[in-house]
Amino acid sequence: MFAQLIQGRTSNAEALRTALDRWMEEVQPGSIGWLGSTTGVADDGRFVAVARFESAEAAARNSERPEQARWWEETQRLFDGEVTFADTEDVDVDLTGDPDRAGFVQVMQGRVTDRERAKELVARLSTEDMADFRPDILGSLMINYEPDRWAQVIYFRSEAEAREGERKEAPPEVQAVMEELTALSPEPFDFIDLRQPLLYSPPAAGGGLPGPREAAEAAEVERST
Repeated sequence: MFAQLIQGRTSNAEALRTALDRWMEEVQPGSIGWLGSTTGVADDGRFVAVARFESAEAAARNSERPEQARWWEETQRLFDGEVTFADTEDVDVDLTGDPDRAGFVQVMQGRVTDRERAKELVARLSTEDMADFRPDILGSLMINYEPDRWAQVIYFRSEAEAREGERKEAPPEVQAVMEELTALSPEPFDFIDLRQPLLYSPPAAGGGLPGPREAAEAAEVERST
């Protein structure tokens, strides 16, 4: 799998969400090797998107499409300043549910002094154990890029459940792993909360998954019942 991490800042979140919806309707049908995207704008205007592709070659071919270039030329005007892109094939997916049903997404990112050791530590946290400890988590996407940078996208059923889960005391083995991971980090973790995530997936046979706005509305209904 190949992933592209895109970050920037906007003062017009609604216009940017509309542009992303338009990409899904008008540009996505001809996309090459696209597996899905997670996007959102935090309360402070920070924008994050993670686009997944079958391969780096497919992503490059997709970027060369004229309709993709035209869409980006228009959309980049909605950002305040520079937009950064990070490409990587060092991607790990861990699913315990359907992330396309997430009502809240949190992006953690930072640096690490020993990437191989960090991977060993994360591998010690089994999916089953974490599902028992944090049933509010539907899945996560870990992206390693550049020599020492990483970003983890975590999908939650709702923000309320995520906050409740944060207050739980972790089992000793989880605490030990987190303490060592923190020791490997030369700077504090950065957290970006996406309270209105847009979760895009390729249309499936027979009608496809709910659209991002439909998914957000369904999550809101579920929280209120």
